[in-house]
Amino acid sequence: MDKSHQFFAFLSRMKYIMRWSLMRNTNIENIQEHSHQVAVIAHALAVIKNVYFGGSVNPERIAVLALYHDSNEALTGDMPTPIKYFNPLMQKAYKDMEDISKEKLLTMLPEELRDIYRGILFYDESSDEGRIVKAADRICAYIKCLEEEKAGNTEFKKAAEATAKKIKNMNMPEADYFIEHFIPSFRLTLDELND
Repeated sequence: MDKSHQFFAFLSRMKYIMRWSLMRNTNIENIQEHSHQVAVIAHALAVIKNVYFGGSVNPERIAVLALYHDSNEALTGDMPTPIKYFNPLMQKAYKDMEDISKEKLLTMLPEELRDIYRGILFYDESSDEGRIVKAADRICAYIKCLEEEKAGNTEFKKAAEATAKKIKNMNMPEADYFIEHFIPSFRLTLDELND
């Protein structure tokens, strides 16, 4: 009988890792559902880039990168943004910890699969693909803020403003298009969405 491999069992535990741990939440969000939303929006951003802005990126690959973008947090947990980006030393330490945890995850796969998943877990974050995943991640954070504000939770007001500014400063027309054309509907109620 083959040796058991823990990679996918660890990934299934992403549902137990909660995001926004320093904030009061009206709706708790875990990294598994967050990763799904990032993948959906990253795919959309890639399609928008190709259709409207002359891009030639692979939307399916970008969706897969987005699905796995926080997979290392199955081992490390979710580090709150104010801590993660507190100073350059903390940023580097967190990046090193991310890389170590991704390497650890790869050891949980059969040898023959490791290079394939290495290309998914370790991707060039400064590439078009990486920037799209980052933009989708930020858009999802912005959506979370809007949903919390819509529920009457003012705790997310400043986070919404800061996140919107970060998205704008990325200077990505596909992200700007998504914000302009798709974000307004996130402010609607279910009845308004059905009209």
